[in-house]
Amino acid sequence: MNQVLIVDDEEKLRSLLSRIISLEGYDVIHARDGKTALKKIESDSPDVVLCDVKLPDISGVELCKKIKEKSPATEIILLTAYGNIADGVQAIKNGAFDYITKGDDNDKILPLIHRAFEKVALSAKISRLEKKLGEKYSFDSIIGHSKKIKAAKETGLKVAVTDTAVLLTGETGTGKEVFAHAIHEASNRNKNNFIAINCAAFNRDLLENEMFGHKAGAFTGASKDTKGIFEEANNGTVFLDEIGEMPLELQAKLLRVLESGELMRLGENKPIKVNVRIIAATHRDLQKLVEEGQFRQDLYYRIAVFQISLPPLRERVSDIEAFARHFLANFNTKTNKKIDKISTAYLEALKQHEWQGNIRELKNILERSVILTETDQLETDSLPAEWKYAESGNATHQQLSAFDLASAEKIHIRKVLNYTSGNKTEAARLLNIALTTLYRKLEDYNIS
Repeated sequence: MNQVLIVDDEEKLRSLLSRIISLEGYDVIHARDGKTALKKIESDSPDVVLCDVKLPDISGVELCKKIKEKSPATEIILLTAYGNIADGVQAIKNGAFDYITKGDDNDKILPLIHRAFEKVALSAKISRLEKKLGEKYSFDSIIGHSKKIKAAKETGLKVAVTDTAVLLTGETGTGKEVFAHAIHEASNRNKNNFIAINCAAFNRDLLENEMFGHKAGAFTGASKDTKGIFEEANNGTVFLDEIGEMPLELQAKLLRVLESGELMRLGENKPIKVNVRIIAATHRDLQKLVEEGQFRQDLYYRIAVFQISLPPLRERVSDIEAFARHFLANFNTKTNKKIDKISTAYLEALKQHEWQGNIRELKNILERSVILTETDQLETDSLPAEWKYAESGNATHQQLSAFDLASAEKIHIRKVLNYTSGNKTEAARLLNIALTTLYRKLEDYNIS
């Protein structure tokens, strides 16, 4: 039940207010002084406090500050017999919902209480959504327990609490944006904006405008001042995906932001101060681009202070089942289906696939399978025909490899590595061969 705490040293007034407020369906508790009120805040956690400004042991204005320190979500309405502007201003600064005069404003009390409860409910809803969003983008939400992804998450957690620039490397589809968001959520900037931009998605002029904004009149159609992502993300995080595709001229402007914390909008000659954390990502070899003159060396050193490499899906085969079940649950909801099982053959086919598109490709395959499946279990017949032939339980493949010792050995080594989550020492032990022999065979069979 919604609860109101009335704080007043006049017993008759407390009783009168209590009857009026109780008739509106609220639960009412009382306190005659500030000390008792603070105890009630701790023990009962009321949603709204109706408090007299003049109390025996403390000013209601000062009590408002103490209540907010203990319970920020509680809304406080202050009542005074003799209102003055100074007290009213200070009350609002201390976090009061409103400040009204007794007697003349009695008819305002109930509407104010209703509005205060509306604010409490809205704040609670926002807190739940923020918590849910934080959980969605936390490191705990990143799927997988394979050795390489665990190491990446541990490293990400360590750098998240700093303001250091981070460079995420890895193939397309390995989840670099999700990882960048997790770093932001684990940082002290998580209450501010996280803004992502794909540097490969815009031509030079559009990318410059997106990044730095423009002043009215800077070009045809620029009718008003517009902020770029660095201003929008001030005190937050900017994620620059595919930074290797950024034109050299813009790299120089980005370097200025990193070095001085200043930028200039298009058509502007006055610098604007910003405070942002940069997380960049690329699937390309930036050092090679530096050598080829396509990427600034000084910018590379600024963004690559801390590098984290995200492994491709084929190097974390043990995580494929967890991804599959996660995507299955999501697409069940999206398509209003109730598929709760995945056949062993289907999972094995997923594990044998090369996954050039990584997690993104796996997600697309699961969505396709859910759409095609009419039973409660995913089967191999819902897999794409173009690669199911090469994988499908590998019936044809297995028959051919019965006469091909090398093929059979390659298949067996892959299965053992899948079983050990890529642990080569353990795989060599299970295969009963020397570790050096295993490495030689991995090279011979081109197994990564």
